[in-house]
Amino acid sequence: MRKRITTAVAGVGMAMTMVLGTGGSAQAHGYTTSPTSRQLFCAQGAVSDCGSIIWEPQSVEGPKGFPQAGPADGTLCAGGNSRFSQLDNPRGGSWPTTRVSSGQRFTFNWTFTARHSTTDFRYYITRNGWNPNQPLTRAQLDTTPFLTVPLNGRQPGQTESHAGTLPSRSGRHVILAVWNVADTGNAFYSCSDVQF
Repeated sequence: MRKRITTAVAGVGMAMTMVLGTGGSAQAHGYTTSPTSRQLFCAQGAVSDCGSIIWEPQSVEGPKGFPQAGPADGTLCAGGNSRFSQLDNPRGGSWPTTRVSSGQRFTFNWTFTARHSTTDFRYYITRNGWNPNQPLTRAQLDTTPFLTVPLNGRQPGQTESHAGTLPSRSGRHVILAVWNVADTGNAFYSCSDVQF
């Protein structure tokens, strides 16, 4: 009898620890798979020296409110999370790219390891003349999204697809995808390098 009570108390304690330990975080995780994001290239081993992002490409979570708020300039691809600072390293403009065309109808795909109530998804792209040898900043981006997909509090499925038209560009660019969680102060950030 004493063993059962001890086990029950330990189980309640573990449950309380899990609830309290996860209180401030969205507990929702995801990343873009098309175009392939930097974190996915790292997780696939296509890029080396990525740090801990190789084990958790879904965890690039930071403050929401971009572009007025959110992560600091130079930390956008890591969502302001210093644990994933390798994602902000421009690597001399040598991140692998996905080939795209100006004006192309493109389907953006996300994979989620945990789902959460969502405000929207927003997609930003670098301006013509941006410098691929410097960490990404707001000044290098068009801060008006070229695609916004509202979910109005709905949870995405295990995967989510958004079709939109790519802006007119040439050469190498970065698409910053932002998943705005509805009921926390956080969003998820995902940078994809593309070649027009």
